[in-house]
Amino acid sequence: MNPLPLTPTQLAELSVLVARNRLRAMPVDLGKAQLFLDQSLDAMTELSNIKANKVRYDTAYNAAHDVGEALLAAYGYRTASGPGQHTAVGEFFEIIFAGGPAQSAAGDFDPLRDGSNGVRYQAKPIGKAQADFAGVTAQALLDEAQVIPQVKCHFHSALEITAARHRDDETTVTKPRATFRMSLHS
Repeated sequence: MNPLPLTPTQLAELSVLVARNRLRAMPVDLGKAQLFLDQSLDAMTELSNIKANKVRYDTAYNAAHDVGEALLAAYGYRTASGPGQHTAVGEFFEIIFAGGPAQSAAGDFDPLRDGSNGVRYQAKPIGKAQADFAGVTAQALLDEAQVIPQVKCHFHSALEITAARHRDDETTVTKPRATFRMSLHS
């Protein structure tokens, strides 16, 4: 997959979230993005070992949230402080994944957030089907995100590259603690 930079529509929708104080523009941080993706991947790798439905659900939701944090950092945003931060992550997902393979999973993030809040603040039960659904949703977001920041972030105007090397049909962009590769050919 060789995705294009954000579309004018996506940029306009993100500008609305910034104007509404849902997001704040920040410098792109590919190192932070990679750390969040790694954290999500670690959680998803362990998910099948967790037997308690509530714990599996919570782990999957947190893994999905980590994907959101990774994408926010990769595109040069963070959620604004205060109430609604996790809702803003869901809104961000819906903009970033609109029309793509993870569009459905992006739309499922907010219901997962509601379920997580039900577990956390109301001790609501979580069944196996709900925990499985959370895992499938988180995996879909992670799968798509593992490709997107590697390519799309390269086009962000605030990207600071510490070293870039051109070799045949690949570019290697090296940042502290992270290396991203992208194909120069479709």
